[in-house]
Amino acid sequence: MMNAPIRILGLDPGLRRTGWGVVVADGARLSWVAHGVIAPSDALPLAERLLCLFDGIAEVIATHGPHEAAVEETFVTANGQSTLKLGQARAMCMVAPARAGLPVAEYAARYVKKAIVGAGAADKTQIAFMVARLLPTAAQSGKTPTADAADALAIAITHAHARSAKRLVA
Repeated sequence: MMNAPIRILGLDPGLRRTGWGVVVADGARLSWVAHGVIAPSDALPLAERLLCLFDGIAEVIATHGPHEAAVEETFVTANGQSTLKLGQARAMCMVAPARAGLPVAEYAARYVKKAIVGAGAADKTQIAFMVARLLPTAAQSGKTPTADAADALAIAITHAHARSAKRLVA
């Protein structure tokens, strides 16, 4: 039985810069659709910055019509205030797709790095390099992914592979 191609939205949460990327998984083949960054003004109050993230993600969903979303899990830092704010940005990355009726998967940063680069301690440069190799049309689009967008594409790729593995096991 053949499965239809599926569009996956990957989100890399951040209060200053939330990266997003959309890929199509058609069996084992991945295709780039779009990527970008949502960057609310630092001058805005926190509630308005969160609203900008929510609205920006909702716009990406309306424009690109993903079937599923994947979000990077929050890592805890020594600065509790920063962790809390990152968690709030992450909440927008989960609520906006859920509001649109999309299932939302979550992946730890180390899991994404291991899935894309082969090492859980990979840096952003290594992630961007591998994303460029896996999705060469992303760079050819004339808009090379920034680190945040490359991370979001990596999350989408990780989800595509993870959902394929689950389907093989089931």
